[in-house]
Amino acid sequence: MSDLIFWGATGQARVLREAIESTGHRLIAIFDNKIMPSPFADVPIFIGESGFEVWADSHGNLSEIRACVAIGGRHGDHRLDIQDWLSKRGVEPITIVHRTAFVASDSSIGEGSQILAMSAICTNVRIGRSVIINTAASVDHCCIIGDGAHVGPGANLAGEVVLGSNVFIGLGAMVLPCVKIGDGATIGAGSVVTKDVLPGYIVLGNPARSKQTI
Repeated sequence: MSDLIFWGATGQARVLREAIESTGHRLIAIFDNKIMPSPFADVPIFIGESGFEVWADSHGNLSEIRACVAIGGRHGDHRLDIQDWLSKRGVEPITIVHRTAFVASDSSIGEGSQILAMSAICTNVRIGRSVIINTAASVDHCCIIGDGAHVGPGANLAGEVVLGSNVFIGLGAMVLPCVKIGDGATIGAGSVVTKDVLPGYIVLGNPARSKQTI
């Protein structure tokens, strides 16, 4: 098992630390772009890229350390950017799967993704890089989840749904079979999506309707 660092010091960091408790991984440092205290008394925090460079200078070979970007919400593009930045500095991403999650053996999960407690990834699902499948979310058969997407707590994707990159699916939302959701779209909490959503659109309600573009 490897030593780990997190980039992000808010709620997602707390969720991820609990998720690694039974894996044998050891969290040794946290980084964040904002000045704030560490969420854990036993783990130091460093601020920004300059803080990372100071920390890295004291650790020599970084190839034995792994990273996870602990940034939730509608920030898939930031997760991907930070993950790539860390990789260029020799700290490769780790994929985290909570001990209570179900992942079908014929599904695939991209590097740096996070499959959280009691979530379900069913048969023949393809999940991209730096994706979050949050607590008790379900992803049914043959779905394709683009890089940086975030499926919120309790959300349900029916079979053969396609999410583009950096899509955000809100708390408890439902996406019906074979729906395609374009890059950067946002689905509001509790919404029921019955038809395709264009890139960048925000949709809300039951049935979900477009409110604006971003």
